[in-house]
Amino acid sequence: MSSLYPLKFKTIFKDKIWGGHKIETYLHKPIGDLPNCGETWEISGVKSDVSVVAGGELQGQSLADLLEQFKGELVGEKVYQHFGNIFPLLVKFIDANDDLSVQVHPNDELAKKRHNSFGKTEMWYVIEADPGSSLIAGFNREMTEQEYVDALNSGHIMDILNREDVKAGDVFFLPAGRVHTIGKGLLIAEIQQTSDITYRIYDFDRVDDKGQKRELHTQEALAAIDYKHYPEYKTLYTPKKNEDVHLVTCPYFTTNVLDYTHGVDKDYANLDSFVIYVCIEGEFTIKHNDLAYPVKMGECILLPKTIDKVELKTTVGFKILESYIA
Repeated sequence: MSSLYPLKFKTIFKDKIWGGHKIETYLHKPIGDLPNCGETWEISGVKSDVSVVAGGELQGQSLADLLEQFKGELVGEKVYQHFGNIFPLLVKFIDANDDLSVQVHPNDELAKKRHNSFGKTEMWYVIEADPGSSLIAGFNREMTEQEYVDALNSGHIMDILNREDVKAGDVFFLPAGRVHTIGKGLLIAEIQQTSDITYRIYDFDRVDDKGQKRELHTQEALAAIDYKHYPEYKTLYTPKKNEDVHLVTCPYFTTNVLDYTHGVDKDYANLDSFVIYVCIEGEFTIKHNDLAYPVKMGECILLPKTIDKVELKTTVGFKILESYIA
C-alpha cells in the first residue's frame, strides 16, 4: 500500500462572467485559453470537481479515491467519522474583476433538506486589493424579512447592505446565512465548507455573452438569510511576524496566518485532523522524512493526519494560511 506524503493537487480553473487575470499575473498560475479566470479550486471534494493529486506516488488519484483508501489516516479519525468519503473543505482563489452577485448560502440544516448537501460557511483573506475596493457583508441595520423583500422589489437592495472598504490582509468570516458579495478589484483566498450551493439574490442586471441574465434565487434565499445586524463584520486581528496568528475558529474549520521571515518547526501530534497550507506570499519548503516539498505563492498543499511533524524552510520568507478542523 502506498504511504501518504504532503499532497499537491491539480488546479481547477473556472471561467466567470466577473473574472479577470490576477490569477495569472499576480499568482502566476497559467490560465491557458480561458478568456478570464474568476476562481481556481485548489483542493476540492465537491462531486462535480474532485481534486486530483498532481505529483508523487499517488499522482492521478482523486481526493475521493484517497479518502476511500486511507480514511482517518488522511483526514483524522474524528473527521472521517463525521464526513466519511467527502473531503470537508474547499479551498479557492477568487479574482473579482467585477462585482460578484449579491448572494447567500444555506446552513447545514436547510442545505440537507433541500439539496442533500452540506451548508456553506466560509472565510475570506484579501491577498491583494485595488485602491478603493470594497465588499459587502451583512446588513447595515436590523432587518425583517418583509423590509428586505420591499428593498429588493423596489430596486433598493444595495441601500440596506453593509459595505466595507478593503485592503490586503483583511479577513472576513461569513457564516451561512450572511448576505455578501466580493467587490471589483479584489483577489481573495477562500476557505469554506464543501458545498457549491449559492442563492443569487441580485446580479446588477448583467447579461452573459449570449445576452442572457443569470438565474436568480430570490424565493429560495428568503429562508436562508440571517436578517440580524451585527456590530462588526470584519475579523479583527493583529498581524505579527514569526509567530502564528489566529484568525477564525468555527465548527467547520480553524484558520491561522503564519507570516515568517525564517523557518519554523510545526508539531501536529495532538491534532486529529489534516492540515492545509495556502501560500499567499513568498515561498517555503516542507521537509519531511528527508524529502523536500517546495511550495510557492499561489499553491496549496495538504498534510495528511499521519504527518505529525514538519519543518518549514525558507530563504525569502512566506505568508501562509494554515487550516484544519479542531
